[in-house]
Amino acid sequence: MVYLLSALLIASGAYIIFRVFVRRDYQRKGRLRFITSMLELLIFILVFCYPFLYSSPGWGWFWSTSAPVGTTAWITGMLIITAGFGLAFGTMFWFGIRRAFGLQVNKLVQCGVYRFSRNPQVIGGYLLVAGSSIIWQSWYNLVWIGLYAAATHWMIITEEEHLRQSYGAEYTSYCRHVPRYLAFRRKPQPAENSSKRKKTEN
Repeated sequence: MVYLLSALLIASGAYIIFRVFVRRDYQRKGRLRFITSMLELLIFILVFCYPFLYSSPGWGWFWSTSAPVGTTAWITGMLIITAGFGLAFGTMFWFGIRRAFGLQVNKLVQCGVYRFSRNPQVIGGYLLVAGSSIIWQSWYNLVWIGLYAAATHWMIITEEEHLRQSYGAEYTSYCRHVPRYLAFRRKPQPAENSSKRKKTEN
């Protein structure tokens, strides 16, 4: 019960920070204040440390070599964690720390890994959560996954409101071509083929 209540408190805090404070900063200043950016960071620290707050059975630290799973699961989990760590923090440093924390907003980035996902750092976080859940298996992880999904979703929709307002048609076009998370895009059919199909249907 305490575990679930703690998750609810963190989720409520994430909602207030992203949908109230962050949203208000973007609307008033077009960027985040330092204190708001630190509140964002605090929320994600709480989310990622959440499983360790209660040391549920079988949980160890990321660098621990002992885990209650076989070698294959351990290697698989560590590979996914490594990929997630590289994607999340590699993208953050490539993107720029100030821009990643909303302190600097000067252009819409559409190159690099942002050609495939509008939120690669969030994808990296999902990989960290998934890899850890493979190694340290527990029903507690379902709550953790839900908590991470809720926090990142509120962050994303708040940022999307700001980007849509700031970049208008450019951001709308970007959203049409690049998925919010990750997806394979189908090639658009040539105009000739579509017109032929319409004639056939008629």
